Amino acid sequence: MLSQLSVKNLAVVEKLDLSFESGMSAVTGETGAGKSILLQALGLTLGVRADSNLVRHGKDKADISAAFSVEGNQEVQSFLAGQSLDDDGECILRRVITSDGRSKAFINGTSVPLSVVRNVGDLLLDIHGQNEHQLLLRPEQQMKLLDGFSQLEADKKSLNAIVKEYKALDEKIQNLTDNQNVIEQQQALYSHQLNELNEAMLDQEELDTIEADFKTSANAQAITEKTSTVLNQLEDENGINAQLLTLNSEINEVLEMDDKLQVAVELLDSAQVQTQEAVYELTQYLSKLSTNEQSAQEIEERISELYTLGRKHDCQIEELLIVREQIEIKLDEIGGGANSVAEMTRQLEDVAKRYQSKAQTISKIRQQKADELSGLVTDAMQVLGMPGSEFKVGLSEKTEGVHLNGVESIDFLVKTNMGQDFKLLKKVASGGELSRISLAISVVNSDSEYTPTLIFDEVDVGISGAVAEVVGRKLQDLSKNYQIICITHLAQVAAFGHQHLRVSKSQNTEGAQTTVEQLTDTQRVDEIARILGGSTITEKTRSAAKEMIAGSRPL
Repeated sequence: MLSQLSVKNLAVVEKLDLSFESGMSAVTGETGAGKSILLQALGLTLGVRADSNLVRHGKDKADISAAFSVEGNQEVQSFLAGQSLDDDGECILRRVITSDGRSKAFINGTSVPLSVVRNVGDLLLDIHGQNEHQLLLRPEQQMKLLDGFSQLEADKKSLNAIVKEYKALDEKIQNLTDNQNVIEQQQALYSHQLNELNEAMLDQEELDTIEADFKTSANAQAITEKTSTVLNQLEDENGINAQLLTLNSEINEVLEMDDKLQVAVELLDSAQVQTQEAVYELTQYLSKLSTNEQSAQEIEERISELYTLGRKHDCQIEELLIVREQIEIKLDEIGGGANSVAEMTRQLEDVAKRYQSKAQTISKIRQQKADELSGLVTDAMQVLGMPGSEFKVGLSEKTEGVHLNGVESIDFLVKTNMGQDFKLLKKVASGGELSRISLAISVVNSDSEYTPTLIFDEVDVGISGAVAEVVGRKLQDLSKNYQIICITHLAQVAAFGHQHLRVSKSQNTEGAQTTVEQLTDTQRVDEIARILGGSTITEKTRSAAKEMIAGSRPL
């Protein structure tokens, strides 16, 4: 809900800090006092067009901010999070307009494009009257309200999931079809690469060891010579092994004389054993080591083949099998199995059938509920002082195909006098009539998903007496579910407010000055009396005002 509005140097307002409460707030004031400045200020924070003429004369800039409590409003909080804007339970919209016509917008202190402000504004507040921000005039909001009344949100969500699936599959088919020549070339290339890799008879164990095997093969002669030399020095009659055996024998004789040599004896004994094992290992290694030139040549040719494949695919030779698997997958995606164009086309037809079935179910419910909503809003319009007027929800079929939200478009149509033709709601000229039609729709559809704050401007134009009291009561009823702000000229409407704000204008040396104040209970009685009787407030009008306020208490 809207909690605070701050305005500085905007037109006739020098400075204004205004708090709003939940429930219904009535805004009154004499004609020309500047009540519309509140709507103008809020509209600017919501992203409407700015004009340098709005900056107060003699000032460099106008600064307007509106604070909204959004704690528990998941839709707004999710939007802010998606824009990387922290909220801490509050959304502050700020607009700065300079005298040279430039404008900047901020959300929670962060500079943002106006489009972002408008998007979040559409989730926070709706102004009913002759105002460009009025959501009710937009086809998408009209569909949202009808579907809310029809309890179709879950069905529509399922339908749109099918649409998303259809469009993704259709786009994939289109891409494949549009790029057929490229695809055929890719298919030929991948097939050639796969055949080449298959013919190479790849084996992972060979790929992991062949480089080491080649290195050994290439140096076989040098390895043999050096290893043989070491082996000869170890097992010669006077070699290291023989010497260790002799030393072992001698030290063991000494051990019998002094057992403190035990550790040294064990180390020499271990050295001899290790030397003997080394002799065995070297002998075994030399017996297996091949110095066959033909074998070395074969390994060299094989590793050259694998290196060539690795360069072609920009990978290490031990990764060639992974590359082969990736090529197989690409080939399958391009032209084979379940992902072929023919198969995907069949899948697309199945998705389209599911869409049509779901869309027809939604259409049947919409038509039934559209008739019901039309009747209820028409009845409400009669009660709200619009005799002979009629409301109709028009459904028109979209072009053939798969569309988000279903196969029909929604239009709210009205006629304000008998014998007239129905016209689009946005074509209704009178601001008062438009506000009352909006009120009728809002009251009938009060359980649907509106913005948390609804503002009604000129809702009481052209009405009086008992009808005005009905309008006030309807607004008060609506405030059970939403924060309502109503700009009114009638005491019968203002009396129903939980909060009463008075707009007044004065003149000083700097020009006109508009102020807004929240009225106490006593001040409220005087304001209602002023509206009833004019500038002179009598005990009679004050008594009537008290009676009117008392009669406005919730039933």
